[in-house]
Amino acid sequence: MRLPVLLAAWLLPVAALAQIRPLPTPTPRPCVPCPECRLGDGCVNGPQVVHTASRATLTLDGRVLRYEVTETFVNRGTMIGETEFLLPLPARAAFEDLALSINGEMVTGETMRADRARAIYEEIVRRQRDPALVEWMGQGLLRTRIFPIAPGETKTVVVRFRAVAEREGDALRIDYRAPMRTGDDGARSTLEVRYAAAGEFGRAFSPTHDLADDTQGSLRVSRVERARGVVTVLVPVRASHGASVHVLTHAESGDDGFAMITIALPPPSRTVTPRDITFVLDVSGSMAGAKLEQAKAAGRTLLASLAPTDRFRVIAFSTDVREFRESWSAATHANIRAAQGYLADLTAGGSTNISGALETALRTSAGDERLPLVLFLTDGAPTVGERQPDRIAAIATNLRGRQRVFTFGVGTDVNAALLEQLALSGRGTAQFVRPEEDVERAVSVVAQRLTSPVATDLRVRVDGVRVDRVQPAGTLDLFAGQELTVFARYHGGRRDARVTVEGMSVDGPVRWTASADFPGRADENAFVARLWAVQRVGWLSAERRRNGPTSELDDELRAVGQRFGIPTELTSYLVVEPGMMNTVGGVRDARNLPSTQLTGVTVTGASAPRQETSLRAFEAAKAAADQRQVQTMAQLDRSQRVDGVTQQFVQGRVFTQRDGQWQDARQEQATTRVVQVRAFSPAYFALLQRLPALKDVFALGEKVSVQGRAVRLVLDPAGQSTLGAGDLDEIVRDW
Repeated sequence: MRLPVLLAAWLLPVAALAQIRPLPTPTPRPCVPCPECRLGDGCVNGPQVVHTASRATLTLDGRVLRYEVTETFVNRGTMIGETEFLLPLPARAAFEDLALSINGEMVTGETMRADRARAIYEEIVRRQRDPALVEWMGQGLLRTRIFPIAPGETKTVVVRFRAVAEREGDALRIDYRAPMRTGDDGARSTLEVRYAAAGEFGRAFSPTHDLADDTQGSLRVSRVERARGVVTVLVPVRASHGASVHVLTHAESGDDGFAMITIALPPPSRTVTPRDITFVLDVSGSMAGAKLEQAKAAGRTLLASLAPTDRFRVIAFSTDVREFRESWSAATHANIRAAQGYLADLTAGGSTNISGALETALRTSAGDERLPLVLFLTDGAPTVGERQPDRIAAIATNLRGRQRVFTFGVGTDVNAALLEQLALSGRGTAQFVRPEEDVERAVSVVAQRLTSPVATDLRVRVDGVRVDRVQPAGTLDLFAGQELTVFARYHGGRRDARVTVEGMSVDGPVRWTASADFPGRADENAFVARLWAVQRVGWLSAERRRNGPTSELDDELRAVGQRFGIPTELTSYLVVEPGMMNTVGGVRDARNLPSTQLTGVTVTGASAPRQETSLRAFEAAKAAADQRQVQTMAQLDRSQRVDGVTQQFVQGRVFTQRDGQWQDARQEQATTRVVQVRAFSPAYFALLQRLPALKDVFALGEKVSVQGRAVRLVLDPAGQSTLGAGDLDEIVRDW
């Protein structure tokens, strides 16, 4: 069975669940074998695709989480069926691969230009060759469609990605959102968190679900049997009384290295940092009902978190903007009670004046001795006042000053790009809440994090090596119980470099230093390169949305996406059956084809209507589509063909399988020499002994081509069986 997958325009580094559109609820109707009846849209006695199992395994190593999510479906009906589900991803997740079961084999794919991937996909759709599609549905949300699923057939989808576990207090916090499906049938859904039983981590616990704890060898396993909704798992971390800096690096000869720097600062000073907190609440008509009640509860939780030294404002907006009081209120018991009464009396009605609310919230700045924070909550896009998102963002930037802005999008109609831009420029975070999720919980989590600042305006400097392309860029804030994680590229390896963290606290300037290794070559921790790439993609995407695309920006975004196998606006992920012929419509051959719009991204390729019902209608639709597309097919058939393309990410490199050989995506240099070695020969094992990092690469198979600094190693049956000591020394030198 031929089953391609396209992963289109996936933006990873922002909070998940923005701009979520609920899946349509099918209306049952009799099945009629005609092109107008779509397969799987609720036909009685037709396809019956049932979700049978969901399993998520999260492995914690240091501060890095590796996710593997497996979804299983079976068609218990009598006709070909289709299914779909939405998979939310954690912020800053680094995509590794998506695999599909095809004839019992789990098959991964290849990252390529979005227009090329789409052309391949649409060509296979036109030929009715069993397509499956994975689309970006908002910030960090994937929509997966699988078609066809034959009667009695089982389909399995596996998604793998990595993310950094966030520190919260004395624990690492893990939030997992189970996939959302149409017609959820109560299938078994489990979540496992695995980490070393000995070391800095204690026994995990969950404030949201029952957690079973077990030990398997050297691992501790915490399991949730019914992982529905949002599952929160907290893994305690041994307390530290001083500042600590932990550095993970990955570097290859001849290329800049990658560094992940995690900084845990000492407990905050006993002196309390006074804060000025503004809570801005949308009370337009669309907030009526449960959303408004939850938002009010969130406001009460925020008020309860205030310290006696804090001041606050409460602003409600719809068509007009109203304030609890015109000036700051001290966080006294009387003022907090009065503000709670103000919240209780709010009613929903009118339009959404986002620009007016922001102008009111940001017009009053705090003194240098106070930390100003704005929490902005809305469920919609601007409908009155200034309605251009770019103009609204510019107004906020001009007024913001030192204020930090944290945004909360509720429901399906928010302008996610605007809320993200407000938070990015405001040095805050953007949170997006599904309709069935708890708004109060989302606000309270952020409010608790903001209670005790350790240091603000932090900068990280490394002495001894040149560090650039730091992500996140700019100055940072750190609150009690949190850790700071930054990613960077470095040049000029050194074992005794110094990491310096400088910033401001309530007691004045602060500075911490620690020694760390930044080796010129480090084959381990290849995932650090991909995590850096995710941060870089996020920054480039934000720049692209803020200032518009440029050729240089697009070239770098596309290059980073293709090198590290990360889907972006400009790169996509395609999976096909090994040995399947992919007909690629290039720009030259596809220039006369119509343009198709997919999730806000314009791509090139002809599109025939999909007509899915009984097998008889399916074949009739195929014949009709083939007849209409004779000229288009001829054009595409003259273009480039690629057999059996699949992709793996190993040791920080992308390997693509072509004609039975795994090929390193990195290009040969003009001075590169090629050394061919036979697999499992004495030369093979001698190379592994001298270059241990090759073991994961050579594990791909008996035909592999991998690029070093000045030598390319090729595993081939016709290669050498032995290598002399001098030859080995030269290979190691050039590697």
